[in-house]
Amino acid sequence: MSETVLLLGSGSREHTLAWKLVQSHKVNKIYVAPGNGGIHTLGSKVQTVDIKNVDKVVEWCLQNKPQLVVVGPEDPLERGVVDKLSEKGIRCFGPNRAAAQIESNKSFAKDFMKVHDIPTARYQNFKDANEAKNFIKSANFKALVVKASGLAAGKGVIVAANVEEACNAVDSILVNKSFGTAGDVVVVEELLEGDEVSVLALTDGTHFKTLLPSQDHKRAYEN
Repeated sequence: MSETVLLLGSGSREHTLAWKLVQSHKVNKIYVAPGNGGIHTLGSKVQTVDIKNVDKVVEWCLQNKPQLVVVGPEDPLERGVVDKLSEKGIRCFGPNRAAAQIESNKSFAKDFMKVHDIPTARYQNFKDANEAKNFIKSANFKALVVKASGLAAGKGVIVAANVEEACNAVDSILVNKSFGTAGDVVVVEELLEGDEVSVLALTDGTHFKTLLPSQDHKRAYEN
């Protein structure tokens, strides 16, 4: 069976997903919305389409009837694209809005880990800048990681070198609103030093499969 797939996103992650989908004999056509210039190099199976908001995605799917929608970025997941497509009977690869909070809401994710005894760095969530700064100054651990709780295009985490820098980060996020509403809540977290490894798992809600571990060097080169 040859399937038509709609892939949402425009970054290198979506380019990689499209590259892999092209290799499948089960996939006949891949539409990427909105895509990027490099995706055109993947061959005739791939075509970009200019749809960017959730309602337009649903409308396009009802008209073009893809057999699968693959969601790359976090933003449409947070906006409930999987929920809306699933209501129309359209299959999706990606979590619904409630499950996506693990990625889109850092304070939710930290509280979830605490409730379920999943090891995580010590932390506190704050809406008040003065309370957050007092915590940074008085904590009995290095409370030097300051995070905007919401989605901030990968820029919402500040690993401070000292207490003053951490307090400045709190003011930037909570007072000056440098990340807009994504910074309505900040997570002040313990600084853990050592190698960072990411291990991703895919699940259908019952079964799961882990992928190979990978490493992200956030401070390399241009930081």
